[in-house]
Amino acid sequence: MSSPLSLEEVNALTAGEFTLQFGDIAEHSIWVAEKADFARPFPDHAKMVLAFQRAVLDADEHHQMQLILAHPDLAGRAALMGQMADESKREQKGAGLDTLNNEEFAQFHKLNDAYRLRFGFPFIFAVTGANKYQILESFSNRVDGTIEEERLTALVQILRIIRFRLITRVSS
Repeated sequence: MSSPLSLEEVNALTAGEFTLQFGDIAEHSIWVAEKADFARPFPDHAKMVLAFQRAVLDADEHHQMQLILAHPDLAGRAALMGQMADESKREQKGAGLDTLNNEEFAQFHKLNDAYRLRFGFPFIFAVTGANKYQILESFSNRVDGTIEEERLTALVQILRIIRFRLITRVSS
């Protein structure tokens, strides 16, 4: 990963450069960066994060669901097959999801499958700063929620993921 850009460098990017630099900040959803670009120049780091988050919150429900559906299962098949975005790989590794024993791996798969069956989308959790035990606890607590609660919770978690990713890419 390259060193973080300064806010001045971010503000100096062309629209195309901005999209190239940040188009993957929201899992496989380039439109988030394209919408955030309209808020430039960013006066500070917080306003930049907010611009990306507003892009998600202001989107219609269809785009929000597409964003939710773009996320991989935690410790799921995409991880095994190397099909996740690089940042997702780093984040899951940082939470210890790459070192699960067979029992833990089976537990994640069982919860992923139950969650997807119940809600129709993946369990989303901003794993930065968390460990596998905290993630499993949240999984267990959330699997019995309502679909609307979980859709909103997924969006909140995505907003957290965006903030964490921007912190690593842009110096404040």
